[in-house]
Amino acid sequence: MTKSMSSDYSDSHLLRALREACRISGMRLTPQRLEVYRELARSEDHPSAEELHQRLLERMPSLSLDTVYRTLATFARHGLIHKLDTAESQGRFEVADDTHHHLVCSRCKEIMDFHWPGFDQSGVPEEIAHWGRIERKNAVIYGICNKCLKKDRTG
Repeated sequence: MTKSMSSDYSDSHLLRALREACRISGMRLTPQRLEVYRELARSEDHPSAEELHQRLLERMPSLSLDTVYRTLATFARHGLIHKLDTAESQGRFEVADDTHHHLVCSRCKEIMDFHWPGFDQSGVPEEIAHWGRIERKNAVIYGICNKCLKKDRTG
């Protein structure tokens, strides 16, 4: 299920996953954690910590940026979210709800999800097969999106 197809079911499914992860890890489910997770689950644009903070200030005026950073780090440590490091070294975040990969525009910084079943089903290269335990593999492809290329042609 993609975020664009979000429904009451997907929201409740994601929140159940959050509550269960908190229970298993002994992590308290605070109002701040709940709102950070809820906002991230609704987002389709892979926001940075700063962008999440700005969005949440309307609902939680006393929420500090430090709390957002610590919450995101805790969620990532528990596998609830993924952090995507961009070429500009600014972490961008998403809820870890399905296997997918990312296209990153080097001009406008837009990040787009895509599915690549062939990559997902392939094994790792022989030279790293005995490295250790592979927990997750993903692809990040960098380039220039069509919107930016179109601007080049018309500008």
